Amino acid sequence: MEYRKLGRTDLSVSAICLGTMTWGEQNTEAEGHAQIDLALGMGVNFIDAAEMYPVPPTAETYGRTEEILGTWLAKNRARRKDVIVATKIASRGNNLPHVRGGSGLNAKNIRAAIDASLKRLQTDYVDLYQTHVPDRPANRFGQLDYVHKPGTDDGAPIEETLETLAALVKAGKVRHVGVSNETPWGAMRHLILADAGKGPRIASIQNAYNLLNRSFDVGLAEVALREQVGLLAYSPLGMGVLAGKYLGGARPPEGRLTRYSRFQRYSTPRAEPAAAEYVRIARAAGLDPAQMALAFVTGRPFVTSNIIGATNLVQLRANIESAKLTLPADVLAEIDKVHAANPNPCP
Repeated sequence: MEYRKLGRTDLSVSAICLGTMTWGEQNTEAEGHAQIDLALGMGVNFIDAAEMYPVPPTAETYGRTEEILGTWLAKNRARRKDVIVATKIASRGNNLPHVRGGSGLNAKNIRAAIDASLKRLQTDYVDLYQTHVPDRPANRFGQLDYVHKPGTDDGAPIEETLETLAALVKAGKVRHVGVSNETPWGAMRHLILADAGKGPRIASIQNAYNLLNRSFDVGLAEVALREQVGLLAYSPLGMGVLAGKYLGGARPPEGRLTRYSRFQRYSTPRAEPAAAEYVRIARAAGLDPAQMALAFVTGRPFVTSNIIGATNLVQLRANIESAKLTLPADVLAEIDKVHAANPNPCP
């Protein structure tokens, strides 16, 4: 397993990060613990959670994923220092009335959220604490064209968010901070304020990135590389679409897109033809389509860690093993041809 620096921090994280958003919905506590054991045994040292998980988020399951990770941490106290734990605070942008009334990233909510997360995780600190979605209206989840609406309530100022996070770092509850589902403007605003002494410097950006959604390349890639704020890439398989299991209208009963109709991000009209081409490239090269898609993400120069999830151990092992794969130049060239002909069908 390769390890990479998390921003400008002293932490080195595995190139593969264990995602957890199925724990408590599609996976039981025992299955979640088995996933942790397998991942750590294969060299993964980085686990990503969120207070709103599992997904789909509901009032009934809120916090359950952190609780499952917490019971593992409680049983393995001696290993806490070897595991880099990341979690996220929900914001107004998550649109979750059951989470503190849907309130945002102000001081009161941040303090309440971290204390609740630490209690569920059964730990004194988190290594990386991320804002899940900006409070302000911004491009996210299928939107590429920003529409500015003067006079709109932007929620908590980023200055307030950063100053509160600084207090958490000083108190020892948080080691480092990051953002998620963020834009180039938002990332740079955080960095400018940190440079002005308004709070801690963000170490990472957690955004969607995969062969069907390379919108990060347009503006955030430069920010990530020049500012050393690497991407923690989520949804690297486009919710399984890039594994090829939904081609031809197939709907396997265990598939997320089969079970949950709310997930439409990777079901756009241009998604299937693009996915079919990527699957064709993989098979022609003698590669597993899922492993090719994952290796593409892991190999991008601005990626710090590739967040992978699975609902069973066979799938998880294969996904982690993708870290050993380096795609040859001819495969990368074929991938870029498909991308040029059908760019970002699922932004």
